[in-house]
Amino acid sequence: MKPQPTETGFSTRAIHAGQAPDPLTGAIIPPLYLTSTYALEDVDKTKGFLYSRVGNPTRKALETNLAALEGGTAALAFASGMAAINAVMTLLNAGDHVICQDNLYGGSVRLFNQILRRFGIEFTYVDPSSPANLDAALRPNTKLLYLETPTNPLMHLIDLKLCAQWARRRKLLTAVDNTFMTPYYQRPIELGIDIVIHSTTKYLNGHSDGIGGAVVVNGAELAARLHFIQKAAGAILAPMECWLISRGVKTLAVRMRQHSANAMTIARWLAKQNKVRVVHYPGLPDHPQHKLARRQMSGFGGMLSFDLGTEARARRFAKRLKVFALGESLGGVESLIAYPKTMSHAGISAEERAGMGIGDGLLRVSAGIEDVADLIGDLQQALRAV
Repeated sequence: MKPQPTETGFSTRAIHAGQAPDPLTGAIIPPLYLTSTYALEDVDKTKGFLYSRVGNPTRKALETNLAALEGGTAALAFASGMAAINAVMTLLNAGDHVICQDNLYGGSVRLFNQILRRFGIEFTYVDPSSPANLDAALRPNTKLLYLETPTNPLMHLIDLKLCAQWARRRKLLTAVDNTFMTPYYQRPIELGIDIVIHSTTKYLNGHSDGIGGAVVVNGAELAARLHFIQKAAGAILAPMECWLISRGVKTLAVRMRQHSANAMTIARWLAKQNKVRVVHYPGLPDHPQHKLARRQMSGFGGMLSFDLGTEARARRFAKRLKVFALGESLGGVESLIAYPKTMSHAGISAEERAGMGIGDGLLRVSAGIEDVADLIGDLQQALRAV
């Protein structure tokens, strides 16, 4: 199989790929198939579907759509972003070794260190911005390079093309969590990456009303292996969530443009405030990897973080918020602020957080699509308490 065609524009693919009108009724939106089983034409002849753990028309429509957006051979939908990551890791065997970047989402680190290590999979965390660091971590049993860019919550960037070339020369698989940027702003497969992972809960759904995950792959053999894992382990995405994500993806382009515009305005405003120690946003010219961001991504996204210095200041600020909600997640139309110490990175130790550079005063912003003047006004009144 070849990657899905990308000749048409992104928004056209988002609305139409895998989303043909229902041939029976002409319904412009593909139906929601809430069924577990299907009637066979004979004992060994189906109409394309047998059992919804193995395949469902609503899930197939979503998977076709996501593969087209990322430019992949195939996509597979899972029950959550963590289920998608776990499925990728079950491509490995006991004794295999994974090189991970040293600044990952806390849930990924928790899965790797506290669960998968018990099954004999080994992990080494390095700064992958230098090939020398990757070379130093390489072992004879290394099988996978696992990346996340931009990182959660410090917005560090990784040069995907460079890492893909390094891994390919050593016959390693590469996987990238692309949740923050979405395929609208970043397409890792076009840069040589083998596997792209999404928490579809976030921007792809975009409305904070469904949990899900997805894996998009480049290559028929990888697609077949992951489809077997999806079928055998059964961590599938339910039809209702598939339908909700398909609905959300149709407006992904317009939403991402507004998320990004609001995030840029917020980042610039925060950078001018004396009470803010540092702002992490790749769209700012003083971000250490701003040039890489401009080269690798077509926009800067809706995520940023900033540091108020101490936990007491961060808590006082968070308590005063009115338009922003305090929330663990991200990527919805509403603006959220998270406190990584007690939310996204609560599952790892204080020493690990410190090693990542996640201080007690750090707050993460998911810029929604509200009027940005209202968002700035809320931040301004909350800062008065700091």
